[in-house]
Amino acid sequence: MQEQEITIQDVINKRKEHARRVDTKLIQRAFQLADDKHKDQCRHSGEPYIIHPLNVAYILADTGLDDNTLCAALLHDVVEDTEVTDEDIRKEFGEEIADMVAGVTKLGEMMFTSVEERQAEDYRKMFLAMGKDIRVILIKLADRLHNMRTLKYLKRERQIANAKETMEIYAPLANRLGLYSMKWELEDLAFKYLYPEEYHELVEGINKKREERLQFIEKIMDDIRVALKKQHIEAEVTGRAKHLYSIYRKMKRDNKTLDQIYDLFALRILVNSVKDCYAALGVVHELYNPMPGRFKDYIAVPKPNMYQSIHTTLLGEKGTPFEVQIRTWDMHRIAEYGIAAHWAYKEASYFSGRKQAVKVEEDKLAWLRETLEWQKEMQDPQEFLDTLKTELFEDEVYVFTPKGAIKVLPRGATPIDFAYSIHAEIGHHMTGCKINSKMMPIITPLKSGDIVEIITSDHAKGPSRDWLKFVKSSSAKNRIKSWFKKAQREENIEKGKEFIEKEIKRIGLSHADLFKNEYIDPMLEKYRYKNLEEMYAAVGFGANSSVKVIARVLQEYRKEHKEEDLEEKMEVLRKQKDKKTKPSNSGVVVKGIDNCLVKLSKCCNPLPGDEIVGYITKGRGVSVHRKDCVNVKDLLTEENRMIDVEWYQEAKETYDVNIEVMANDRSGLLVDILNALKESKAKLMGVNTKTTKERIAMMDIALEVENIQELNQVQKAIRKVDSVYEVRRKK
Repeated sequence: MQEQEITIQDVINKRKEHARRVDTKLIQRAFQLADDKHKDQCRHSGEPYIIHPLNVAYILADTGLDDNTLCAALLHDVVEDTEVTDEDIRKEFGEEIADMVAGVTKLGEMMFTSVEERQAEDYRKMFLAMGKDIRVILIKLADRLHNMRTLKYLKRERQIANAKETMEIYAPLANRLGLYSMKWELEDLAFKYLYPEEYHELVEGINKKREERLQFIEKIMDDIRVALKKQHIEAEVTGRAKHLYSIYRKMKRDNKTLDQIYDLFALRILVNSVKDCYAALGVVHELYNPMPGRFKDYIAVPKPNMYQSIHTTLLGEKGTPFEVQIRTWDMHRIAEYGIAAHWAYKEASYFSGRKQAVKVEEDKLAWLRETLEWQKEMQDPQEFLDTLKTELFEDEVYVFTPKGAIKVLPRGATPIDFAYSIHAEIGHHMTGCKINSKMMPIITPLKSGDIVEIITSDHAKGPSRDWLKFVKSSSAKNRIKSWFKKAQREENIEKGKEFIEKEIKRIGLSHADLFKNEYIDPMLEKYRYKNLEEMYAAVGFGANSSVKVIARVLQEYRKEHKEEDLEEKMEVLRKQKDKKTKPSNSGVVVKGIDNCLVKLSKCCNPLPGDEIVGYITKGRGVSVHRKDCVNVKDLLTEENRMIDVEWYQEAKETYDVNIEVMANDRSGLLVDILNALKESKAKLMGVNTKTTKERIAMMDIALEVENIQELNQVQKAIRKVDSVYEVRRKK
C-alpha cells in the first residue's frame, strides 16, 4: 500500500484483523487531535504531515499492537511539534498513552556541551521509558521505519546521518527485540543510502539471475512438500529471497562476488508442533546432505530475543547450498514481530478487556534490564554511545553452569563475565575456574557449549583492575567499576575536588562564585548524584569529567551574569576538553599529566605498537613496561601506582631492541641474514654469534627500530632465510 493511501480507517481495519474488540472511538479521537494540530504542517516531500503518524500507526497495527499504542503513535509528534502539552494529553487520553508519547518525544531545549551528549541523553531517556513500557521503543522503531521509507526527500548529508544512526542503533535494537521484519527493512533502506552504488549493483545482479534461482528453489520446495506429505506432516513450505544487506555483508566478509553466493534464498517450513519440527528436520536431511557445522537449534536454546527455529544448510543439485528454517506457527509469529507479538499475545483484551503490559523484569528481556543498569552509571556520553552500540551488535555464546543452566554472554566473554552473570559477589571472590572440568586461566574466551565452574575464596581481595581489559559484558564491567568506586571512595573524593578546583581556577572564577545551591542542584539532578561527595567521587574515579560538571553549573550561573562572560568561559572549557596531553621525550603519553619524566624499562624494551602500562616510581618518574613483561605481575600488587600510558601517534623516535636467531649452522648463514636485514629500515647496531657442539648457530642481533611493525618485518625477513628455525625478541 502506498503511504498516500493510508487512512485512519485502514489503521482501524488492520487493528481489527488482530483483535476482537477495538476501541474505534478512542483511535478516531486521537487521529482528530493529531489531524487538527498538524493541519498547517507539511513533510519534506510537500505532503500533509498527518501522513507520517498515520503510517506509523499502520505499521504498529500490522504487528498486532493495542489501541493505546496506536493512539500514542498517532499523537507521537504533537507535543514536540505543536502547542499541545504533556498535561493536555494526560487530561484527554490518560496516563498510559501520555507516558508513551512522553517516552518517544525528544528532549526539550537544554544546553549540552557536545552533540554526543545530546544524542546520548536522547537514547538514555528512550531506554528509561522502555524500562517502564516496552511499547515506547516499538513506536520509535515504527517512526524510524517510515522516516527511512521517505528519506529520499532529505538532503544528502541528512540521508547519510539518518542511515548511519539506523544501521548503528535502530536496526540492531530491532534485532535484539526480535523484530526481524523491521530489522531487515531498516538495514536494506540504510544500505541503500550509505552505499548507493553497491546497492544498485546488487539489485541488478540479483534480478539478472532471478528466474534461474526461482526455478531451483521451486523444485526443492515441491520435493520437500511431497516428502513431508508421505510422512503425514502437515506443513507450509515457502521460499524467500534473503535481504540485500545480509547478502552484501556476506560478500564483504567472505570476499566473494555475487556469483559465488549461492544461498540467496531461504526455505521456511511451518508446522503445528515442536515434535513436527524435528520430524521435518529428519525428512529434509534424508532428501539432501547437510553441510557440516551449519546446523543451529534455536528451539532447544532460544536466542535472548525469544527467537526459536531450527536452521540447517543443505546441498542441492550440483552442490549448490541453500538454507532451511523449521519452526511452529507460534514461533513464526514471534520470529516476525518479536517482543511486539509477545506483547499482543499477552494482551488480555482479546478476552476480558484487561491489559497486561510486558515488563522488563521478564527473563526474556534480561539484556534490557542489564542495559538499564549500566546506563545509570555512565555520565560520559561518548562511553555511553560506544557501549550502547557494542551491546546492541554483540553476538552471543551459550555456556552452561555445572547444573546445566544456560547463560547467554557476549562473544569473546571470559569466565570473569560468567561469574558476574551469576552474582556480583561470585565475581568479587573469584580465584579460578574450570572449563569442561579442566583448570583454565580466568581470561580464557568461552565457546558455545562450554561448561564453566567458578572457584571462589572468602579470602579473595576483590577484582583486579586488569579484569576490565578482558571482560566483554557491560554488567561485569559495571560491577567491577562499582567495586573500585566503593573501595577507593575517599581517595576518589579528594582527587575529584582537586580536578574541580583546577577547572574553576582555569576559567577565572572562585569556588564561592560557582558553588551556590541554586547553581549546583540542577547539575546534581542532571547527573543523578545524591550529593556533592558522590559527584566528587565520580569525577575522581573518571566516571565523569570536571569539564562537564562545571559546564552544567555555568548554565545556571549564566542566568545571573552577562552572556558574553559565560561564552568566554565555555570556550575555555571546550578548549580544555579538546586539549591533547603532550608526549614525553620517549614518545609515550601519560594520560592526564604533561611534562612527566618517562623511562622505557630495560627489562622488556617496549616498542611503539606494544601494549604498555605505566608504573609510578619513587622519585624517577613513570617507568613504562610491556603488558607481557614478567615484572608487571609483581607491580600489579601495587595497583594505586599503576597509570595509563599510550604511544604518541606522531612520534618518530628510534628504539633499541635485541632479537635472538637460532639456525642450523651452514656456510654463508650470517651473510644471508645480514642481506635480509638490508631489506628493512632497521639499523643494525651489533651482532654476537656462537655455535654449539650440535652445530646450532645462536645469534644475538642488536637493532634500532621505529615501532613494533618494523620489528615484525625484520623477524619475518630473517625467518625466510634458509636453515633459520626460530627468531624471537629477547625479553
